Amino acid sequence: MKVASEAGPRCFQLVRHVDVSGVSGTGVVAEGVEWTDGSVALHWGGRYPTTTVWVDGIDALLTIHGHNGSTTIRWLDE
Repeated sequence: MKVASEAGPRCFQLVRHVDVSGVSGTGVVAEGVEWTDGSVALHWGGRYPTTTVWVDGIDALLTIHGHNGSTTIRWLDE
C-alpha cells in the first residue's frame, strides 16, 4: 500500500481566493480528508451537497479545481 502520511488522515479546507467560474464564491468552498494511501475525499456543502473521491490525490484535485492557484489547500492539522 502506498502511504502518503505515516501520521494518519489529514483534514483540509479548499479555499477559493478568486472565483474564476462564478459559481462557488470565495473563501472555504469545500472540506476534505487526505487518507493515508494518498486518496482524497472532498465534500462540497451548499444546496446540493456532494462528496467525491480522488484516488490520484491532492495533485489531481488541484489540477481540476485549483484554477492555476486561485484555489488552494489549507491543512487543518498543521
